[in-house]
Amino acid sequence: MTTSVLELQNAALSLDGNAGRVKILHDINLTVAQGETLGLVGPSGSGKSSLLMLMGGLEQATGGRVAALGNDLTSMGEDELARFRRDTMGVVFQNFHLIPTMTALENVATPLELAGHKDAFQRAEAELEAVGLSHRRDHYPAQLSGGEQQRVALARASAPRPQILLADEPTGNLDETNGEAIVELLFGLRDKHGATLVLVTHSHSLARKCDRVVRLRDGRIADEAQREAAE
Repeated sequence: MTTSVLELQNAALSLDGNAGRVKILHDINLTVAQGETLGLVGPSGSGKSSLLMLMGGLEQATGGRVAALGNDLTSMGEDELARFRRDTMGVVFQNFHLIPTMTALENVATPLELAGHKDAFQRAEAELEAVGLSHRRDHYPAQLSGGEQQRVALARASAPRPQILLADEPTGNLDETNGEAIVELLFGLRDKHGATLVLVTHSHSLARKCDRVVRLRDGRIADEAQREAAE
């Protein structure tokens, strides 16, 4: 029997904007299985990133239910969500979100230290080596290329050995060569830790690597396809 890792039932999201309250997502029903790789695609403004944020508890649903690993995220407060995310999820953003005053090693090790891992720096070193950056461990983000910064972000997301990996346009700010390298690393980390991977992408080639692709339009699921038919 397939185990569900993420479940959304009639999930909705509304946010306050300059023109008043705007409905971003409408009645999303979606289940992601353990070990599955799910691609979220669609035009800009379709709600892809917002849906990923719901899955990670980075945005709270304003309707329906969102559950991860059997836990109801919609019933958690911010502190509880932060702890749950820290212990079970790795998140990779398009813009890296590295701390500029910390070295690559410190950027990877600090979340592990905050989670109470006594071997934080040893694990951080191992993850940097896994993404080919052990020789850049003492460099600051400003001293790294975009591709290198995204590798550090991947190492940081992977270091806690998360059950769920969420990636929002992980190749969006990279050239083709660096983008392809990041994709290979991302899927390699998924395999290494047996994680469930959900990623937002505009890249058709990246979407084709996913087990299933869900297409959004105007905040709703328009259609979905398994890998064989995803092209």
